[in-house]
This record gives sequence, C-alpha cells and structure tokens, in this order.
Amino acid sequence: MNCRHCNEPLTKTFLDLGAQPPSNSYLDCSDLRRQEQYFPLKIYVCDACWLVQTEDYLGSDQFFTDSYAYFSSVSTSWVKHAMDYCEMAINRFNLDYESFVVELASNDGYLLKNFLDAGIPCLGVEPTISTAIKAEEKGIPVIREFFGNAFAKQNFNSKKADLIIGNNVYAHVPDINDFTKGLKEALKQDGVITLEFPHLMRLIEHSQFDTVYHEHFSYLSLSVVSSIFQRFGLRVFDVEELSTHGGSLRIFGCHDGSQITESPRVQEIIENEIKNGMTNITTYHEFQTKAENVKNALVSFLIEQKNLGKTVAAFGAAAKGNTILNFAGIRSDLLSFVCDSATSKQGKFMPGSRIPIFHPKVLKERKPDYILILPWNIATEVMDANSFIRDWDAKFVVAVPEMRVF
Repeated sequence: MNCRHCNEPLTKTFLDLGAQPPSNSYLDCSDLRRQEQYFPLKIYVCDACWLVQTEDYLGSDQFFTDSYAYFSSVSTSWVKHAMDYCEMAINRFNLDYESFVVELASNDGYLLKNFLDAGIPCLGVEPTISTAIKAEEKGIPVIREFFGNAFAKQNFNSKKADLIIGNNVYAHVPDINDFTKGLKEALKQDGVITLEFPHLMRLIEHSQFDTVYHEHFSYLSLSVVSSIFQRFGLRVFDVEELSTHGGSLRIFGCHDGSQITESPRVQEIIENEIKNGMTNITTYHEFQTKAENVKNALVSFLIEQKNLGKTVAAFGAAAKGNTILNFAGIRSDLLSFVCDSATSKQGKFMPGSRIPIFHPKVLKERKPDYILILPWNIATEVMDANSFIRDWDAKFVVAVPEMRVF
C-alpha cells in the first residue's frame, strides 16, 4: 500500500485496533440473526509526508449509505458551534445576497440553515439520502453526491463559490488529493475555503484512539494539510484551534495567487507540531501502548463494578464509542445498554457489541449506578441534560483520555 498523498510505500504502523465492523453500521433486530462484516482497523503513518491514514480495503460509499444514522442537529452544542461559525463567516467575508456559499458533507442542514435565514444563497453537497432529505425539508438545496474534482468541474463550471465549508469531511475522503483539486476548481478567484478536522497532535496527546474508525481515512496535522494545499495551487492563510472533538483545527484557505495576508498563527502551529514530535517516527510508534492502557483501564473498571453488583449503562451511541467497545471486547454482560437522543438510533443495536440502544428515559426506569459517556467530547452537555441521575446517587464516567468518575 502506498501513501494516498505522496505515493511513497507505507511501512510504519501507527495503530492497530484489530478487525471491527464499520462504526456507524447500527443493527436492527433482524440483523442480529446475520453475520456482521468485520474489516481491519489499522492505521499507518507515511514517514515521507507524515500523512496518517487507514489501510486500504473499502470505499467511502460503503460507509455513507442510505441508512446513515448520524444527524448533526442532535447535538445542541454542535448546533451552537455552527451558528457561531456562520456569524463569524458572514462578518469576516462580507457575505450577502449576492454571495454563494457551498457546504460539503452538509448533513441535515444544521449549518446552512443559518445562511439561508440570512438571505445568503447556499448549496449543500451530501451523499447520504437520510440526512439530505432533512436538509431539503428546511428549504436547503442539496446535491446528493460525493464531492471530488470531476464533480466540481461538472457543477461549478459557470458559478463558483465565495465560501466553501467542510466541517469534519476532509478526513473522511478516500482520495484526499482529488478532493483538494475539487476545492480549487469550485472556488471563486477571491474566495475562501474553511475546513475543520480533528487535530492529530491533540489525538496523540490525549490518547483519543477511539476517534479512529473506518470512515476516517486520514488523520491530519496542519503541516500535512498545508503541504497538500500547496501541491494543488491552494494556500492556508489562517488557522484557529478549536475545542471541538477533543481538539480540532479550523483552517482558512485561498488560491495560491490570492492577495490575502498569511496569519503568523499558521507557522506558529506548524512549529508547535514539530516540537511535539509530529515529524518523529517514535511519536507514532508509542501510541499503540497509550490506546491499550485506556482500554485496559475501562475493562478493569467494568469488571470491578460487575463484581460489586453495580450496573453500568452508557450514554451516546457514538461512532467513537463503537471503536472502544469493540477494541476492548465489551458486551452487554459488562455494559447493560446505551441511551441516545437520536431517534434514528433508538431501538437498534451497537455494531459488533450488539448492546441495545434505548431512549434516554430508560435511565430513569432502570437507574444504573454508573453512566459511561461514550462521546466524551460533549460530556458537559450530556451531564447537564441527565443530571437527574443524581437522584439515585448514580455517577458519570468518562474513559478517554483516562478513567474519570464525576
């Protein structure tokens, strides 16, 4: 296998989580009688360009199916994050009714709704039918396809975008070079691209191995993204560090010939990445041990509670939860059930572990002693919404980056 960006042979393993089912392939009752498909979840690092990437075996169309169950609007904190971003973008880039905003992987329209309400023309590009329908119900025009260079040439030949948005999509594309070519093709000469993605440096620093799953083809640093942009005639001119997803970057890009001034923050973060070992192969070799330490601590906690006669449930049927549960081999004998606010997941079962997913009201009915928050990145939101568990002296638990009881 060769690197998806520079085409050099990949020989260095970053993380091996064994064979797992795709993290968003939730099961119906009828699926419980069938054999699930498991695929290797192995991550390599390219020691030529430092792009971290999954082992090749599947295409993205096998993950983002018609039954795709992730709807961005379910998380109130993420909806607020989108509102704040839109307000910033409208003011910073002087967007108005003559502008054209495009969001790639627009999901259920949670973000573009803000531009629509402001009277700014917009378009969503979203391959999953289930989420695209929800966006269209909000009045947002959507093209139900995957984005790439050929798509951009076909759909943005005459009208190009003033602003292209890609929140948590850049890491999801199997051909990152082709996707980047498409960004350049679709962007107006003086237009701006903003991309948000989890910061690989933070993933390593905080042992966030559960954010690794099949849908994430790449794990990105600023230096790598800047290099990819440069290769295809684009330039990163600014960057922001965000708290979302355990530590993310929001990069601002433009055409390489643009007159936009580069912020000193770009070079500052690249230098910080180098300082923190992002170009040192030892940093990547040590991560497997970090992941195994987190896994072992969680399993030990669950076994201890079972021996004490305590019950443990979970909240948030998130993809990251499926990664850690399957890596650790956790089943319903140690984790009784999972509650989730998304109606699209309720009544289904977690892939691999086959732990049932219920409505949050089941917490009040069954009164578990501990609630393991699987989407630890929104732990505060989950604890605020379910503070009633204190009525029976239950506690919240988070496993990443280390076991913590609240």
